[in-house]
Amino acid sequence: MNPLKKLVSQTAVYGLSSIVGRLLGYLLVPIYTRVLAEASYGEVAELYSYIALILIVLTYGMETSFFRFAKSTRESKKVFGTAFISIFVSSIFFLLIIAFYKQGIADIIQYAAKPEYIVYVGLILFFDSINTIPYANLRLEDRAKRFVAIRLTGIFSNLGLNLLFILFIPFLISRYGDNSIVQWISKYYDADNKIDYIFISNVISSGLQTLMFVPEWLRLRFTFDFSLWKKMMVYALPLLIFGLAGAVNEVIDRVLLKYLLPENIAMAQVGIYAAVYKVSIIMTIIIQAYRYAAEPFFFAQEKHKDAKLMYANMMKYFVMVMSIVFLSTMLYMDIVIYFVGERFRSGAPVIPILLMANLFLGIYYNLSVWYKLTDKTKFGAYISIFGALITLSLNFYWIPRIGYTGSAWATFICYASMTIVSFLIGRKYYPIPYDLKRILSYLGLAVLLYFASLQLQIDSQIIRLSVNTLILLGYMAVLFMFEKKNFLPKVNK
Repeated sequence: MNPLKKLVSQTAVYGLSSIVGRLLGYLLVPIYTRVLAEASYGEVAELYSYIALILIVLTYGMETSFFRFAKSTRESKKVFGTAFISIFVSSIFFLLIIAFYKQGIADIIQYAAKPEYIVYVGLILFFDSINTIPYANLRLEDRAKRFVAIRLTGIFSNLGLNLLFILFIPFLISRYGDNSIVQWISKYYDADNKIDYIFISNVISSGLQTLMFVPEWLRLRFTFDFSLWKKMMVYALPLLIFGLAGAVNEVIDRVLLKYLLPENIAMAQVGIYAAVYKVSIIMTIIIQAYRYAAEPFFFAQEKHKDAKLMYANMMKYFVMVMSIVFLSTMLYMDIVIYFVGERFRSGAPVIPILLMANLFLGIYYNLSVWYKLTDKTKFGAYISIFGALITLSLNFYWIPRIGYTGSAWATFICYASMTIVSFLIGRKYYPIPYDLKRILSYLGLAVLLYFASLQLQIDSQIIRLSVNTLILLGYMAVLFMFEKKNFLPKVNK
């Protein structure tokens, strides 16, 4: 099979669960933003920000290290056992810390009255961290059906439990309160603490995925090779810094908003910003799916004689697709914005900034091939630290002045800067013939058309959307006109 067609196929298969999960999580946003107050949704967003940060620490780059060593040593079972045992032991240690110091941790992050939140977060992190290597092993073995089955089980169970706790049970209590069974349920259901049920749903779904991996544990031998572990850690630790800095760039703004804004508005602002960030995550859905397939693909095609040309084509087609996503989202914002509750729509002006920021993040992920294939992962760490410093400094400066708008601009500047730096350094160590002229032209045209659509100022929504549809189709026609000679022959091979 043509390598690019194989990448598209793998993106569709391995990205399916990611896409479905993100979409279903996205579909929960209309519920959360209509059931929860802005401040309450802000609490959910903040705690999930901590989960994103800590999960990077608990997996400490071992997933990518597993791919690297399993491919190169041809002893995947030994690599699996070493990586899994390492993460399992460290995760158990983390869970014990949570159990003994939950109140102290709750006091520190200003949830003194809710230490159970810390327990929920700890359990989610424990299950998700020990599931990392089994998921990676399924990808390594190309066991797509098993991968998707486990992932979708977790996703749908989480969605179902959220609907049960947030919507269905309150509906039963309000509509059939006289029923004896409903009265019994109401004794145990706390309608004033819906946030608890959001996290309980996640704990159950993550734990269920862990149970489904038990047959995988039994199938593979658990051998721990200390010498191999040291080599894997040397490769992985720079990726830990890279991952942690990346997580800082992605979620730290929701934490900082809480502490840098006046207390009476802080959590509401976190909630609004987190909600509109979900709108921009449409692009992240595709990026995440692409990453699932692209990382193993990078390593698998490393020895191919046309590898660099393939990587260059991947970048160009990636930017084309992401530009269409950006333009589609912004041209149909009249419809897209209804995914968040009315109280949260004041954050809409930052959506194009966040979309473009995520587009640059996707470009950066493509560029990362050079330091992963040359085993110079330390540069990934350096660039991510550079980005994290930009994120932190700009957030500290802008949040007190312009609130979450500053966070959005900080995210954009961070990812754009990281992209430029990675490209410049990569040209020295692993030059790839990217078609910069077309990439920048396609990207620039998408932005230009978006701003042009804003100048039209058409009052009728139907006419406005019709005109925007013509703009989008025109853009896609331009892409097709310039790429049909290069793209269609590759697809038909």
